[in-house]
Parts: sequence; structure tokens; C-alpha cells
Amino acid sequence: MAFFGLIGNDRQMASTTYAGKESASEKRERVEARRRERHHRSVVEADRKGWKWADEERERQEGRGGRRGWFS
Repeated sequence: MAFFGLIGNDRQMASTTYAGKESASEKRERVEARRRERHHRSVVEADRKGWKWADEERERQEGRGGRRGWFS
């Protein structure tokens, strides 16, 4: 039984019924690329915040004010 014409005509359906539609593998790749981009952006942001904190802490300890400011 041909099951209403759905079995055995995959190539024909792909060229007509699904023409112009995004495949599941293309969609998965697009979603994964977007996830990687967001992850990369958040990692860069966290790195910059860490360096900013380290610079401010170093300046606080070595530079402005406090007892060490008068004698160094």
C-alpha cells in the first residue's frame, strides 16, 4: 500500500512541497551559530569586567590615598 502516496516519493515531495523551506539541519545550524555568538559575547564581556576590576584594585592599592600615598 502506498499509504496515500506518501511513501516512496520523498524526492518528488522535496522538490515540490518543501521547496523554499528551511531544512531541519539548516535551522539547527543557524540556532547553534546564534547560541555560540551569544556565548562568545558574554565571555568577552566578563573578561573585560575582570580586567577593569583588576586595574581598579591595583590603582586603589598603589595609587590614590591611604597611608602609602604620602611616602611612596
